[in-house]
Amino acid sequence: MNIHFLLMKIINFDNQFLQWISRFFSLVMIFAFCLIFLFSCQPITPKDKGIIHLELWHSINPPANRYFFQTLVNKFNQTHQNIQVEAIFEPEPQLPKILTAFVGKALPDILSFYPEYTGQFAELGAIQPLEDWLEKLPLKSDIRPNLLTAMQLDGHIWSVPMHTSNIGIFYRPKLFQAAGITEIPKTWEELREVAKKLTIDKNGDHRPEQYGILLPLGKGGWTVFSWFPFLFSAGGEVVTNNYPNLTNAGAIAALQFWQDLIKDGSVLLSAPERGYEEDAFLNGRVAMQITGPWTLIMKSEVDHQVFPIPRGVIPATVTGTSSFFVMKTSPARKKAAFQFLEYVLSEEFQTEWSTKTGFFPVTFSSTHSQTYQQFIDSKPLLKVFVDQLPLAHSLPSIAGYSRIAESLGRAIEATLLSKSSAKTALKEAQERLEVIWSEK
Repeated sequence: MNIHFLLMKIINFDNQFLQWISRFFSLVMIFAFCLIFLFSCQPITPKDKGIIHLELWHSINPPANRYFFQTLVNKFNQTHQNIQVEAIFEPEPQLPKILTAFVGKALPDILSFYPEYTGQFAELGAIQPLEDWLEKLPLKSDIRPNLLTAMQLDGHIWSVPMHTSNIGIFYRPKLFQAAGITEIPKTWEELREVAKKLTIDKNGDHRPEQYGILLPLGKGGWTVFSWFPFLFSAGGEVVTNNYPNLTNAGAIAALQFWQDLIKDGSVLLSAPERGYEEDAFLNGRVAMQITGPWTLIMKSEVDHQVFPIPRGVIPATVTGTSSFFVMKTSPARKKAAFQFLEYVLSEEFQTEWSTKTGFFPVTFSSTHSQTYQQFIDSKPLLKVFVDQLPLAHSLPSIAGYSRIAESLGRAIEATLLSKSSAKTALKEAQERLEVIWSEK
């Protein structure tokens, strides 16, 4: 009886075990079929055999310009099946990210940035010299010669310009007319006299309701950039033979001129580091403002015109250029990047980009094209800046330029606040830089 009972238990256990095993394998089969079904529903992505994917970092603004740039990139991708460029927006300031990416060996293939950082990138060994590629192309002679300065350093070409622009002086014609001014100033002395006439103190409290010109207070990039046209117009420089030179006669004269305007009482200083804002100009608090064609003044409904930077020793202005760098990478990726740069320098790209954004072409073929000439004829204010293109000088591109700009900014700010004379402020800035350079 006990043996029979035991056998029955064993049989029952075996049946239960077999049922459990059967259910387990059924579940496994169902799960496997589900996986097969799910994977079969995924789109089949063929391998990109032979296609080179390039990463491009940029900080193009406003959004309308950024979206149009993507449109032009898409055109390139559609006509170059073996190269696909991915344009990635990196909000400014992106220099820290670039340096971090270099350390982490995670740089993009192409970088859009300011040419004044050329020396810093070259010193790091992050960028690829371009002369062997560019010298073989007729494109080099099509690029404006004055833009080549920013492309070159220490015998190498390091970048390709995407677009350019420059600075002039916007003015309110009605305020000029009310002050009896019938001619725009062409020299520094004429600018100084015009600024005096446009400065109006109606109630005699020595606090003018209207000033002649706005000058940008601060020691940041915009203040320094706005001062450079006067430096170049005075025949000055801030770098000689790759060494800081802030005490040359031209530099002193340019900063002294700004100080003279302040001594005349003709200047309204901007809020600190806000010299690019247009409110004072638009509401009639100032009659003139130093800025470029990107300004919102161009789209405003108040009366406005623009004239070139008045001449000191020579007619001159400063160029605001955005450039492309090719980062050090494999030969195949470098070759693909060069093809994209050829596209950027093409008449098609330059003309489309310039007519859409208001920046200026970097090539003669685009500037002289019928399409661009028709466009510029319909934009008389832009034509003032286009006519200044041959006179525009580039910012220095040596390693350590950021230190030079910082010292210059301090000198300009001290002068604008009457804490120091122009000569003394520049001398102190030069001494600071010499200490830095001696430690290199």
